[in-house]
Amino acid sequence: MTPGLIYAVTGCLLFVLGLGGVLLLKALLRRILAFNLMGSGAFLVLVGLAQRDGTPDPVPQAMVLTGIVVAVAATALALTLARRWHALTGREDIARVGDAGSRKRGRQSERRNTPR
Repeated sequence: MTPGLIYAVTGCLLFVLGLGGVLLLKALLRRILAFNLMGSGAFLVLVGLAQRDGTPDPVPQAMVLTGIVVAVAATALALTLARRWHALTGREDIARVGDAGSRKRGRQSERRNTPR
């Protein structure tokens, strides 16, 4: 097994772990970290598979370097938005759009249906 293939397989595992975190976690900070883990996995796959006849290809490596810079900027933006979300709502997680309203409506309908 070549080192490039080991990097690619490790990158796939990191990507799958990050994807699971993005889909399953509710906390904003943990989702941002999981998204960064996905990006790191994708970068590792690109670097691992970027070889021609055993020599590294500089074009995919340059793309990965550019992607890292973009990922840092996107992470800074996501953390700023998460901080703003926490300041506005006081919550650290994202509720689904219908969840908050359905809970409130459910309580109101229970009050109407209960006999006095």
